[in-house]
Amino acid sequence: MIFVTGPLYSGKRTFARKTWGEVPTVWDVQDLAAGEADPPALADRLAAEYEVVIATEIGGGVVPVEPEVRAAREAAGRLSCLLAERAETVVRVFCGLPLVLKGELP
Repeated sequence: MIFVTGPLYSGKRTFARKTWGEVPTVWDVQDLAAGEADPPALADRLAAEYEVVIATEIGGGVVPVEPEVRAAREAAGRLSCLLAERAETVVRVFCGLPLVLKGELP
């Protein structure tokens, strides 16, 4: 599994399509993390079902006042860590530029 992450509108999907083509891909997985009872099982399922998993980084701004929003951000970050752990390749895309954090590009 290939894990691609980066800020919102940074070119993650475009990069993934150009690099790996039309392979089974899921994006916005950070939205699946909130309220997930078993994050490791979710990470295992995503890694098994998709060749490319894309998550948007959402925790780099102002800390929200609402506890449920803070919890959702925490869950998204934890899911990203679990996915990166399981991935063969991890790429962070920023301003359309890929930075390989783990593994290598084809």
